[in-house]
Amino acid sequence: MRLLFAGTPEVALPSLEALIASPHDVVAVLTRPDAPAGRGRRLSASPVRERAEAAGIAVLTPTSLRDPEVVEQIRALDVDLAPVVAYGALLPPAVLGVPRHGWVNLHFSLLPAWRGAAPVQHALLHGDEVTGASTFRIEEGLDTGPVYGTLTETVRPTDTSGDLLARLATAGAGLLVATVDGIADGSLVAVAQPAEGVSHAPRLSTDDARVRWEHPAAAVDRRVRACTPAPGAWTTAPDGSRLKLERVRPRPDVTDLAPGEVRVGRDDVLVGTATHAVALTRLAPAGRRAMAAADWARGARLSADARLGGGEDR
Repeated sequence: MRLLFAGTPEVALPSLEALIASPHDVVAVLTRPDAPAGRGRRLSASPVRERAEAAGIAVLTPTSLRDPEVVEQIRALDVDLAPVVAYGALLPPAVLGVPRHGWVNLHFSLLPAWRGAAPVQHALLHGDEVTGASTFRIEEGLDTGPVYGTLTETVRPTDTSGDLLARLATAGAGLLVATVDGIADGSLVAVAQPAEGVSHAPRLSTDDARVRWEHPAAAVDRRVRACTPAPGAWTTAPDGSRLKLERVRPRPDVTDLAPGEVRVGRDDVLVGTATHAVALTRLAPAGRRAMAAADWARGARLSADARLGGGEDR
């Protein structure tokens, strides 16, 4: 089949690579326009654009899919199907009916669970033990279309959203190719999502990523892992400056610290929660690179009654 692939970030690359290697013909790629990136905020092409151009594939980077000229560009490609992985924008009705077999999305949850922009983060935040990926036909509702296929993935105790998403992106690429194959030969029929079990996964904000030390240690650990690498879990230091937390480790053997209370040892930094302590392992002070928590604590010269999370946001 003739395919238009829509995707933008690095997580979409395994699927693009798999489709390029398949018997199908990726005739063009649709991706988001170049955007500022890095400390210099220079305009940078998306990872999908870079890979497509390296493969000699035509690239479309429209600012709006509602532009009639863009719709005609897509129509002129004469594609059979448009696979989508993390494109980053909603598809308006004007383009949904253009490919002969529509648009098929690889979504990183077991639908109808965690519809929305941040399914992996919400799965970790809510303590799911199993998650997965689904392919479904895109319709006007948000992630509501009928499902072609699914796969499951066990959530590991130390998974960050980056870890889990990387595994799902790799496994999901195979699911997407199998879905395209099944649509091509007519062997695959999409099944409507059940009305039960629907949950939503909106994008996590900076405030969502703030660690609440008055919560149980398990919830603190899940929040840090869910928000790593983005938007980045954080708390405030005793001086009110912001600390980005990259890793914590539950310490159920330490129960005598109040929420937010800090104890600095020779090799670790413990912080109290509503249940037991967690050990900070890596963090990044405001405007500085990530470092071992013990190195930060030595340099910060914390007082004996130091607490995290109580300062003003800066």
